[in-house]
Amino acid sequence: MPDTNLADPTMMKFGIGQPVPRQEDPTLLQGRGRYTDDISVDGQAWCVMVRSPYAHGVINRIGTEAAKAMPGVLGIYTAADLTEYGPMRSVLPLKNKDGSPLINVERGPLAADKVRWVGDPVAFVVAETKAQAKDAAEMVEMDIDPLDAVTDAAAAAAPGAPQLYDHIPGNVVLDFRYGDADKVAEAFAKAAHVTTLNIRNNRIVVCAMEPRSAIGEWDAAEGRYILRVGSQGVFGLRNQMANDILKVPVEKVRILTGNVGGSFGMKASAYPEYTCVLHAAKVLGRPVKWTDERTGSFLSDCHGRDHETEASLALDAEGRFLAVKLVSYGNMGGYLSTVGNLMGTGNFSKNIQSNYATPLLLVETKNVVTNTTPISAYRGAGRPEGNYFMERLIETAARETGRDPIALRKLNHIKPEQFPFSAASGSVYDSGAFSALLDHAVEAADWNGFEARKAESAKRGLLRGRGLGNFLECTAPPMKEQGELVFEANGTVTIVTGTLDYGQGHWTPFAQVLHAKLGVPFDKIRLVQGDSDRLIAGGGTGGSKSLMASGAAILEAADIVIDKGRKAAGFVLEAAAEDIEFAQGRFTIAGTDRGIGIMELAAKIREIGPLPQDVPNELDSRTVYDQAPMAYPNGCHICEVEIDPDTGHVKIDRYLSVNDFGVIVNPLLVEGQAHGGIVQGIGQALIERVAYSEDGQLLTGSYMDYGLPRADDLPSFGFESAPDPCKTNPLGAKGCGEAGCAGSLPAVMNAISDALGGQHIDMPATPEKVWAAAQALR
Repeated sequence: MPDTNLADPTMMKFGIGQPVPRQEDPTLLQGRGRYTDDISVDGQAWCVMVRSPYAHGVINRIGTEAAKAMPGVLGIYTAADLTEYGPMRSVLPLKNKDGSPLINVERGPLAADKVRWVGDPVAFVVAETKAQAKDAAEMVEMDIDPLDAVTDAAAAAAPGAPQLYDHIPGNVVLDFRYGDADKVAEAFAKAAHVTTLNIRNNRIVVCAMEPRSAIGEWDAAEGRYILRVGSQGVFGLRNQMANDILKVPVEKVRILTGNVGGSFGMKASAYPEYTCVLHAAKVLGRPVKWTDERTGSFLSDCHGRDHETEASLALDAEGRFLAVKLVSYGNMGGYLSTVGNLMGTGNFSKNIQSNYATPLLLVETKNVVTNTTPISAYRGAGRPEGNYFMERLIETAARETGRDPIALRKLNHIKPEQFPFSAASGSVYDSGAFSALLDHAVEAADWNGFEARKAESAKRGLLRGRGLGNFLECTAPPMKEQGELVFEANGTVTIVTGTLDYGQGHWTPFAQVLHAKLGVPFDKIRLVQGDSDRLIAGGGTGGSKSLMASGAAILEAADIVIDKGRKAAGFVLEAAAEDIEFAQGRFTIAGTDRGIGIMELAAKIREIGPLPQDVPNELDSRTVYDQAPMAYPNGCHICEVEIDPDTGHVKIDRYLSVNDFGVIVNPLLVEGQAHGGIVQGIGQALIERVAYSEDGQLLTGSYMDYGLPRADDLPSFGFESAPDPCKTNPLGAKGCGEAGCAGSLPAVMNAISDALGGQHIDMPATPEKVWAAAQALR
């Protein structure tokens, strides 16, 4: 961690640990952000997609003649026009439990032989204006023979179900196993008690504020594609577009991303529309723009979650956990997204362990294709689910065995003296004080005052319940990350790195890290992330890793600056480089008060001009930080709800989280990230659910049908920190971006179950479900 001298007034205001407001906010709140749809390129045409109205069917013909005759139409394209491009597919090297590889699905930009969900694109229209393109798209004729559809994963894997692909028998693309099935079976056989729950992890629409949009350009002189698009990382997206789809060298593709209005995993990878606009731009010789509308987003943006799981926990006579087991069906949708197979497999396996010393675990998941929108990562991407399953099992086991749920958790917590702890999940935990943090949360939430509050609720005819959700996430998947610092002629310093801010507020904490390390004035720091031409590496943003990856890369680049600066300062100050010291933004001759500030030095050597060969002409630096091990944020959420048994309405009355995010660079932003994750967890727990009809029609295709949490659904959130610094990255930080979901799902659902006398209901806990459960208490 960089030295931070809090005696320095600027460090007290802008250093690590300070609640510095997001520097992006004034621009965004004044409507001066530059999102993809805000951009218009000279001469651009408009693209509109033509989507299947059927969930499953054989394509006989796509008729374009009438549409081509419409005013303003420049071109109409079907799968036959796009055969030169490579497919989108899963990139995960996962294997079946018999050792064979998963059965991949190669998806072209447009459906060619069959449609496999409502919204599957079959053609696109390009016209002079958006209105003309929409009018023409409505004239495209689709001759499709409908087939029977299946939307649930377990049903799709059952005998006699409609088959989506000839090469995927039983619709199962992956039959995954992690763990020793024989040892787990033995543990369950000798257990004093076994708790089993059937849990549905409901499908979610991502609902980013900004719909997807893209502008494709073709630079004929350079033979180069340019794609302006909202993304989670331009370096990775460029590689996917160039290597897998466009089949050109990476230098022949440039990805540009400006402001991004939310993603939560959904905008990380390529979509068919990106190939379509680039193809049209090349063929027509002019830029082509596409912007989705909200109905299209509901249909075509990858959805999240959707697992059917039998979860079981084995305990000995003292209550110690012997083994935990998950047997799941994972719904992949009509095609395999880039990482869609990960959530119910690797991330279930990593995160079901949580912060407990459970010696054995088994995860068996069948990933199944269905006639629904494809599934991809959504905030947490399997991490919240793993914690949710474990916490619901523990709470139920405590009730079934008559144990105190807090004591049961503490009995099974990994103890501080056990670190580093090699978990059955394969992870090696470096730090954590799990029982102490739980005690902190219980005290801060006034756990012992609950009975009085419950009695007061009862006087008003309301049921009151409390729920606790411990969590531990395996975050920051190891990836290389670029760190570059450029001392500009105008007196600013530009950070270039390969993560990408799609709402997190990277500029401010990255600037705090650089300010603390080099003493560069905070207001002189700029950030570049969204131009693939500036990058030589970059893992994008995902898995709660940005600060650990880019922060560490910035520190490594800063060390190079200091080394170069000593040589340059030695020349300017007429001293030997080895006699130059650096501290708090200033190079000085050891033992003297003679020195020069880093910004003055950068300007001075630029002004002097060419310097001797052994003296750097500038302080710029570029490095690629080698991947650090994972980090393990953890914490405890405590929720209290009131239920009206006459209506089934659930009100969240009190909510507190205590978190170990390691070293916190900016507590203001961290608390905001926690709030966002908690609200998304509450949305899934209480309101949100994608529903399909039997023939695969999306029944929740707009905000008239699909609910989101609103401000009046939410309480004031208590937020406290109990940090135990991470030992595996130089900042000591642990990811915070997805943790809110991991704690809120179990806390809310455990509270509802408690209010209902221990009954289990699945998410979302809608008034109808809750009312029915409440009647059983009467």
